[in-house]
Amino acid sequence: MIACMVLPCLLLMSPAEKPEIVEALAGAGENRAELERALRDSTAEERPGMEFLIANMPENDRKTLKADYLLENTRLAYRARRETPWGKSIPGDLFLNDVLPYAHVDETRDPWRREFFELCLPMVKGCKTPEEASRKLNAELFGKLKVKYSTKRRAPNQSAKETVETGLASCTGLSIVLADACRAVCIPARLVGTPLWSNKRGNHTWVEVWDKDWHFTGACEQDPQGLDRGWFVGDAAQAKKDVFEHAIYAASFKRSKVWFPMVWAMRDHQVPGENVTDRYAKKPAGPAGSIRLLVRVVDASGKRVARQVTVSLAKDGSQKKLETSRGETNDLNDIAGFDLPRDIEVEIAVEGVKKTVRTSSVDKEQLVEIRLGA
Repeated sequence: MIACMVLPCLLLMSPAEKPEIVEALAGAGENRAELERALRDSTAEERPGMEFLIANMPENDRKTLKADYLLENTRLAYRARRETPWGKSIPGDLFLNDVLPYAHVDETRDPWRREFFELCLPMVKGCKTPEEASRKLNAELFGKLKVKYSTKRRAPNQSAKETVETGLASCTGLSIVLADACRAVCIPARLVGTPLWSNKRGNHTWVEVWDKDWHFTGACEQDPQGLDRGWFVGDAAQAKKDVFEHAIYAASFKRSKVWFPMVWAMRDHQVPGENVTDRYAKKPAGPAGSIRLLVRVVDASGKRVARQVTVSLAKDGSQKKLETSRGETNDLNDIAGFDLPRDIEVEIAVEGVKKTVRTSSVDKEQLVEIRLGA
């Protein structure tokens, strides 16, 4: 009988009496009054959201975030839920964890939500579903903000404001921009990534959005054919769930036993996560016994350039395959690829430059660089 009375008692508690809130307030130090005001000034509709944020926020946020910042973020999130066609259909737990939070990883806590709400709500006017709206944002937002991918960005974990100021961002920075924009119009969105592809060619971060289930997309890489498409599908298919550095993780705000690995701060375990490798790891897309030949084209200065690449059998020039190489605004790991038989000689041609190579008999991938104007 006593156990049955616990839940009703918890529901009747004021926010300041709930164990998780008591713990959060105790860890806020001199900032405690700000968190208490954020709770006190929340409306009845907003209070569950404010409690969720305060109960789950990182330690440093408890000690620094002010009431006005939290109140504006929360009020605009609930407003978007009321004013978008899909808002009321978003499950409560997804709204709390993947719409309401003000941050994804350890980016600067800038007040982005109002600016993105005002910019993005008109942009998705007429859209009927979260999927349709997220695709439109991905297709139009980056051009409007004049933001592009670049290895010359200031930091990998830039906030949306920092990215807009410079116009340059890493895959993580671009993902934060898109995920913020989605959250601003009540589309559940989260960062997803791997510390290191299993082929050891680097790391990557992208975005998942929710519409009846989770779907993925590359930020600033909208595919006209829809979600769940991207240059990294083949790499993700080789992910290894039980190998930490080769697994795929989704970032979360709610506390969990798993942490989201930030490659720029690998010892920092403050961001909760979820191992979602099972949703991506699949059999290789190419034919059995084939190799993936990757071709990178650079100019005389070493910069990547977009050019037509032709690969054909070296002995007679037959079985030609065409693809376009990637330029500097594409992700560093986005490389033109060709599925070919193993242990054969092929000729690679780009603007009159030709190179003959023998495909590997053992490797899954083989990278070839073509330099123009050398």
